[in-house]
This record gives sequence, structure tokens and C-alpha cells, in this order.
Amino acid sequence: MKINDSIKKPVGLTTEKSETKTSKSSGSVAAPSAPGDSVTLSNMSSQLKALEESVSSGDVYDAKKVEAIKTAIRDGHFKVDSDKVADGLISTVKDLLNKK
Repeated sequence: MKINDSIKKPVGLTTEKSETKTSKSSGSVAAPSAPGDSVTLSNMSSQLKALEESVSSGDVYDAKKVEAIKTAIRDGHFKVDSDKVADGLISTVKDLLNKK
């Protein structure tokens, strides 16, 4: 498995620019849509967008830790904790089985 910087590009919410109507009573924003359809965004959407922007400015992973692991592997000093790997696999399988 090769580790590189390909996941540093943040993936996030996208917003399309369009005319919107603001409801003064609820503080929510309704986007234009087809007749009979209605979409309402609460103030939480702007809070989520702000949170996304603050998180996207940071690294997705600890680059120093990854470099240390790569160096240990290259130098032949990396030790695999088989109990930890087994526990992780069992946990993943349990999660997958519970989703169905």
C-alpha cells in the first residue's frame, strides 16, 4: 500500500448560487424549485458550512506520524501488533454485519 498526499484535497459541500427567499419568521432560507416542491435550509446549514471550512484547512492525517511509519518500514524496524490488527478487523466485521 502506498501512502501519498492524494487525500489532502478536501471534499466538501458545494453550494450553487441561485436566488433564494428568506423567511423572516423562522430565519430559514427556501430555495426556488419546481411547483409543489419545497426546500428549506435552517441556520444550521451555515454553521455546518463554517465548520467544514475550518476543518478543511487542516491536514486529513498526521504527516509526521505517517513519515515515521514509512521510515520504520524502510529501515526494517516497523513492528505489527497482531492483536491490535485482529481487534480492528473483528470490529469492522461486526459493524458491517450490523448495518444489514
